Amino acid sequence: MFDAVFLGAAMQIPSLLQIEAECRRGALAKRIGPISDDTIGYALQRQSPEPVFTLACEVARRLKRNGVLRSDWSRGLVVAAVDGIEICRSFARCCDACMHRQVQHKVRGELRTDTQYYHRIVAAAIVSTPFPIPLGIRFQKDGEAEVPCALALLEDLTDQLGRRFLDLLVGDAIYLQAPLVNAVEGLGLDWAFTLKENQPELLREAERFTTGPPTAVESDAKQELRCWDLPEVDWPVADRQVRVVKTVRVDHKRQVTVSQDGEHLHKSKTDVAVESTNFYATNFPLGAIPPTFVHQLSRSRWRIDTEVFQTITTDCHLKHPAVHRSTALVVLTMIRLLAYTLSLVFYHRQVCRHARGPRDSFHEFAKRLAYGFVALSPDTS
Repeated sequence: MFDAVFLGAAMQIPSLLQIEAECRRGALAKRIGPISDDTIGYALQRQSPEPVFTLACEVARRLKRNGVLRSDWSRGLVVAAVDGIEICRSFARCCDACMHRQVQHKVRGELRTDTQYYHRIVAAAIVSTPFPIPLGIRFQKDGEAEVPCALALLEDLTDQLGRRFLDLLVGDAIYLQAPLVNAVEGLGLDWAFTLKENQPELLREAERFTTGPPTAVESDAKQELRCWDLPEVDWPVADRQVRVVKTVRVDHKRQVTVSQDGEHLHKSKTDVAVESTNFYATNFPLGAIPPTFVHQLSRSRWRIDTEVFQTITTDCHLKHPAVHRSTALVVLTMIRLLAYTLSLVFYHRQVCRHARGPRDSFHEFAKRLAYGFVALSPDTS
């Protein structure tokens, strides 16, 4: 059952019915053999998630031993990001682990309020590597907030991987909370989180001390980055001091403008400067490292959303509830994430690295993988 779901996920098959079809007379017929979707769902519901999580951690340890987690820009640090995503929304299907809320929506043109069922997961992924590598996920319980769920996931990862596996944690402003920060430091991790209005006193202090000239300026033809470094800023809510880095990034772009001359439209390009300001709070001791490094660290957190969640949602069908029973959905999602991780590592380390011409996309690679299974028999695999 595990092989069927794992290989089906690697081939980016969205449903158990399609896995059943591939096992009966498709790409997995020789390797797996006939198996029904009901049998797969029955087995998933009775499979404990813990061994799958342990297997994913063992894969992460092997990747680190093999040097896959090395990075140049992060100065030897293994940087992980945490973030949450919502999956499996429905007004009809639910399980005993579903979260629920009241949502207004239109039914046959009429606005009505119904109970919507959904799941949320928190994921941790290494974002300092050339391509982000997921470490694990945890499903939020009904009534549980994202931050406690993320902390529970980090504690589980630390128990499995050890305290020296990760060096630094990055995340959105929602994670800049005193209890989480203290717990993360208790796990032996440095941290860098975005600072926004959810910590108004700390933000006001940072704004007050960054009205003067910047500490560092970096510029090229495309952008200019100005940084202010505040080594010690009072954080009253946490009763401590933290380092705050403010950045102002000015991107120089060519924008297309359209003007009308009588009946004719004319397109022209003009130079525009797009400015964005961000604040980051961290406990990372910079020393001789420039403050722009904190900017790099904090911006790397976007990779878990723009690369991990986007790819595993569009290509690997993260939001497709192939089976909607509490334990079965958890195990299925964990196996999908494990298949995504291993196939992604193979794609980047073998396919992309050795390609001499135009290379296949990750989605096209999954199709080629399926064609390869057609020719394989259990004796030659």
